[in-house]
Amino acid sequence: MSAPRLEIDLQKIHHNARTLVERLAVLNISVTGITKATLGSPEIAKTLLDAGVSALGDSRIENIKRMREAGVDAPIMLVRSPMLSQIDQVVMHADISFNTELDVINALSSAAQKAGRTHGVVLMVELGDLREGIMPEDVGSIVRKILKLPNIEFKGIGTNLACRSGVSPDAKNMGKLSVLADSIDATFDLEMEIVSGGNSGNLGWALSGEDTGRINNLRLGESILLGLDPLHREPIDGLHNDAFKLIAEVIEAKTKPSQPWGKIAQTAFGLPPPITNQGDISQVLLALGEQDTDPDGLTPPPGIEILGASSDHLILNAKENRLAIGDEIAFQMKYSALVRAMTSPFIVKIMKI
Repeated sequence: MSAPRLEIDLQKIHHNARTLVERLAVLNISVTGITKATLGSPEIAKTLLDAGVSALGDSRIENIKRMREAGVDAPIMLVRSPMLSQIDQVVMHADISFNTELDVINALSSAAQKAGRTHGVVLMVELGDLREGIMPEDVGSIVRKILKLPNIEFKGIGTNLACRSGVSPDAKNMGKLSVLADSIDATFDLEMEIVSGGNSGNLGWALSGEDTGRINNLRLGESILLGLDPLHREPIDGLHNDAFKLIAEVIEAKTKPSQPWGKIAQTAFGLPPPITNQGDISQVLLALGEQDTDPDGLTPPPGIEILGASSDHLILNAKENRLAIGDEIAFQMKYSALVRAMTSPFIVKIMKI
């Protein structure tokens, strides 16, 4: 079988998604399954829908278009603010987009009128992580203007935490979102359809037993795909952590010194990694590198150590493991490694049903 390859267990993804959907349903919180890490894989999208997610979400309109062309017929949200250069595609392929700029929403309105469609808008609110979002005190004035736009349907508000700055969702910031939702509904005589509290980083808070207030939606990607809590990269109880395995092939196996010699400068990707003198080691090269995945996001089998990587090679210390040319090694993956591996055209994707 070809290598490098990603072996993707759809049954394990289904189990993870179904488990989280059921746990959150008790709290009246729906799940939007995020497909961006899988490059909008139609097979994975359909698996998420079969498991009970209420909608799909992706940050790239190209991925959404791919799912539509593959026959994925479900509500799909563009969860990154639309680019003006892609407005027509957003209106054509996405049911809802997350927005922070009134100029963009005006453009969506014009494009939706021309296409004879209605486009849903969720306003993203800044609650401290300092990525995207409207300052809370400015949301009301923007809602007032949105409600006057033709072919635009105001769907609700959302926020995003734990991405740029690592700010954790908690009772305080989630409470602010609920208070803002109540204020908007009261001011404009609405009952917002969506109050999206955030991503997989919200699970610890949501399932802690605290009052979840107005939050009725979470956008889950990493927790479903890898079974991990992204706040601390710890396994979530009852979920599979190995739905994705990255398999790479040995292309060199030799005994070599553990320390380089000669005048040391920068490596191909910057400063060299720290090196300790372990004497001669069993060094193995794999046909896998920085161009394919994030080496820092790979977990090797027990007894094997990742020493470093270049664009095309992953260097290992095999220690007591006897590895030969053509042998294969399977790695578990963190989110950064998964995203880059799914994007790489050099890695074959194998779906296991």
